[in-house]
Amino acid sequence: MIKNMSKKITVMTNRATITLDDDAFAFLEARAEGNRSAYINRLLKEEKQRMIQQQILKANQEEASDLAYQEELADWDVTLSDGLI
Repeated sequence: MIKNMSKKITVMTNRATITLDDDAFAFLEARAEGNRSAYINRLLKEEKQRMIQQQILKANQEEASDLAYQEELADWDVTLSDGLI
């Protein structure tokens, strides 16, 4: 016997009223393919992902330029194979 162990996922939606200038609205109408909400939602998700990637890149660059951190990391590197055969 196989049981269905899938979880029900609930997606919350919110309504918002926004004001767009004529040019922005015309662009939205031309690009949204009939579903403005889905188009705006996709754009916002893409922007959020882009911002997260920028933050990760910045953190990695800061970490790479931190000499004290790099020295400490090198000290711990020798323990990587401890206990491994």
